[in-house]
Amino acid sequence: MAFTSYLKCYPWAPPQNLNRPLLSHQIPKPEKAAPFPLSRIYAKQPPPALSFAVSSGTAGIPLSPDFTPKQLLDRVRSVEDETTALRLLRWAKKQPNFVPTLPIYEEILQKLGNVGSFDSLSQVLDDMKHSEVTVSEGTFFILINSYAKFELYNEAVGVLHVMEKEFGVRPGTHTYNFLLNVLVDGNKLVLVETVHSKMLSDGVKPDVSTFNILIKALCKAHQIRPAILLMEEMANYGLAPDEKTFTTLMQGYIEEGNLGGALRVREQMVASQCAWSNVTINVLINGFCKEGKVEEALIFVQEMANEGFCPDKFTFNTLISGLCKVGHVNHALEILDLMLQEGFDPDLFTYNAVISGLCKTGEVKEAMEVLSQMLSRGCTPNAVTYNAIINTLCKDNQVQEATELARFLTSKGVLPDVSTFNSLIQGLCLSSNFSIAMDLFFEMKTKGCKPDEFTYNILIDCLCTKGKLDEALRLLKDMESSGCARSVITYNTLIDGFCKIKKIEEAEEIFDQMEVQGVSRNLVTYNTLIDGLSKCKRVDEAAQLMDQMLMEGLKPDKFTYNSLLSYFCRTGDIKKAADIVQTMTTNGCEPDVVTYGTLIQGLCKAGRTEIASRLLRSIQMKGMVLTPRAYNPVLQALFKRKRIKEAMRLFREMEEKSESPDAVSYKIAFRGLCCGGGPIAEAVDFAVEMTERGYIPETSTFYMLAEGLCALDMEETLVSLVEKVMVKARFSDNEAAMVMGFLRIRKFEDGLASFGRVLNSQNPQKGYW
Repeated sequence: MAFTSYLKCYPWAPPQNLNRPLLSHQIPKPEKAAPFPLSRIYAKQPPPALSFAVSSGTAGIPLSPDFTPKQLLDRVRSVEDETTALRLLRWAKKQPNFVPTLPIYEEILQKLGNVGSFDSLSQVLDDMKHSEVTVSEGTFFILINSYAKFELYNEAVGVLHVMEKEFGVRPGTHTYNFLLNVLVDGNKLVLVETVHSKMLSDGVKPDVSTFNILIKALCKAHQIRPAILLMEEMANYGLAPDEKTFTTLMQGYIEEGNLGGALRVREQMVASQCAWSNVTINVLINGFCKEGKVEEALIFVQEMANEGFCPDKFTFNTLISGLCKVGHVNHALEILDLMLQEGFDPDLFTYNAVISGLCKTGEVKEAMEVLSQMLSRGCTPNAVTYNAIINTLCKDNQVQEATELARFLTSKGVLPDVSTFNSLIQGLCLSSNFSIAMDLFFEMKTKGCKPDEFTYNILIDCLCTKGKLDEALRLLKDMESSGCARSVITYNTLIDGFCKIKKIEEAEEIFDQMEVQGVSRNLVTYNTLIDGLSKCKRVDEAAQLMDQMLMEGLKPDKFTYNSLLSYFCRTGDIKKAADIVQTMTTNGCEPDVVTYGTLIQGLCKAGRTEIASRLLRSIQMKGMVLTPRAYNPVLQALFKRKRIKEAMRLFREMEEKSESPDAVSYKIAFRGLCCGGGPIAEAVDFAVEMTERGYIPETSTFYMLAEGLCALDMEETLVSLVEKVMVKARFSDNEAAMVMGFLRIRKFEDGLASFGRVLNSQNPQKGYW
């Protein structure tokens, strides 16, 4: 068996001096004691007859000179720091009855290794060599583990040399397995190959654990097929795969998103009559849930329960998390109840999954109830718990409630992190509380919570939206001075802000700064500036920018072309507009609804209604669902030409074949019917229809209809129509009574004037112009 033939890796250089003795590495730590001369220890020793106490910062436990090895070991274990333990060992060695034992030395080595005191560790090893203590393979596991803890993996491999050459202990299968596993966990797969090759060359026989570790290494390297082949080779060594072998392969497949492969491995496991445990079943349940197949996971649990499987805490947590992720939170709560009935206490993971699931579905009240249950059961929430709720409250514009929860969080000792502050700041910005958001930003900094890129971007975006570009630039400078990375999003936001207020020179300056700062421009950067230039009638510069964009390897998209198209349509240059659409198609960029809508609008503006109508028909034949923006220019052109029937057919067609008509569509149609000289009844019916759909007629157009109705002695129809509009427009009782009072005494001019004033003062969102 050769692991090299299975592991696909990049060329590598073997570690230097693999067989050297242990290096004298010293890992810096917060409170490293300076070397303590032995003479100073001895100078402070009391006479042998007196008891000796070793101080470790607190009162020491007395240890008499006639201590036993067990008493010394207990004392070494009781001290908190490695320096005191080492001093204790040095003192003990001076006592006449000192007997070196392996457990004492191993305890010292463990304490030194835990904090990376490798200089002292080497000295203790030298001491062990010259003492009569007999070391075992397990002693060197401490060294391997200590080096791995500080990512000194070459030194961990060097322990093999120390064992054999300096202590005469031949590394066996157990040692190699321990070292291989440490290297795999550290993702040092090249060293895994090196150590495995040495293992084979030294004649050390692999066992099932060896294969399992190597299979885990291959799975981590996304080499699932070679891992399967390695399992099949186990038979050549007289070995059979165990549960861990099969489970590792299943996990490997699941990490690759291949649940089917994991289930095939399970079939092999069943066929080989290998016993399974909850670990195997839970891995597969996690696989089902990871792919969103929670219903299949529940069916699988039931099937395995029939074979003796008893769900454990991990099972319940996996199912609850899986159900919450796919939006089945109510079912997850049922599983949580079942979990409690089975005697398992939900933990932080359980509650966070449920709270997060409830927040995603907007059930914040229910999430708060689960939080209360969590606290009552003694489970301490963390920042993740609170952030889920705070973020949802802010998105629902409940910023005050979110702030109160943040205060509660602080009172419980869970300090807000950057995510908490970001949610609150974003919520305040969205709810037009920018000044409070800035106060919170400064408070965040004073409390030692460093704002991140997202924090700055939220505030910069809000300032740009308000047109406060100078303040946004000050924040950019603050961002730079605080060492916070500025991304393309930051610069794009500023460029967009300057373009919106027509300050193109400033936008171009920001654009140039990006190159100086080493921030790569993206498609959004170019599209924003091209659109800004086009709207400021600097289309030649916009075209040059498109050429620069191509030189930087960025392909124009529909937004790029639509910006230029809009300019030519606004100026009535239909030929160039058509050329843009042709270029767009030639370059493989399919025109969208906005493209066609813009072109149709340009054609209508240029008086080419027939061409616009034909284009509209051809787009419909392509199966594209058009928006009112594409229909409205044609509607308006047809009504202007008094082609009422054709215009209304198009309006009804829009209702059937595209998105519903919008407020502009109704305005155009109502005005067209009232001004077109057609049957007045049709205009009245349309006014009723649009009112019932929530669109209030435009006041000036309604006056035209009212005049027509009065001229035809249809005052009752007018009064009925006014009543309907007042109901939909939510007139107050006093307002409605005033209007109706005038109408009832036939003062129609006064009544309509009052009616118009109320409508114009209300300015309803959906409605009129």
